[in-house]
Amino acid sequence: MVAQIGAPAAAARAHEALFGYWAARRTSAKLPGRRDLDPADIKRLLPTLSLIDVLADPLDFRVRLAGTGLYDVYGREITGRRLGDVYNSAAADYWRVELAKVVTEAKPAVGVHSLAWRGASHLSLLWLRLPLASNGGDVDMILGYDAVIGLGQMSSGIRAA
Repeated sequence: MVAQIGAPAAAARAHEALFGYWAARRTSAKLPGRRDLDPADIKRLLPTLSLIDVLADPLDFRVRLAGTGLYDVYGREITGRRLGDVYNSAAADYWRVELAKVVTEAKPAVGVHSLAWRGASHLSLLWLRLPLASNGGDVDMILGYDAVIGLGQMSSGIRAA
């Protein structure tokens, strides 16, 4: 598995850039929607971006779009798959909890998740999830960014959310 980003500092800068882009698309207290994003504006981040659909009754999540760089992380194409089809049960449960917080709180979330479930316990994802709402209030999609980092490189003080 090849790490897309060599150091936590570079990953944090990418997170800051995407967060700034997302925040600039908010209008007053309203969340931006998918229609407010232009991939050309964040071209360098596209390889490890994802769009995640929020499914209701019961709450679940499906990867609408996964950047080409995520293929190396997951070892296969994950576009169109639900969490249970991408992860083992423990990792799927982790993501359901984290993504549900983004939906219910309508706030961004950041954390670190080990890739041990993929047999790469020496690597982790430094992840960012940003809520999107087509009506400005109800989160119906989540914009994600993942940076692969080595555990030995973790010195930023960021811990799992």
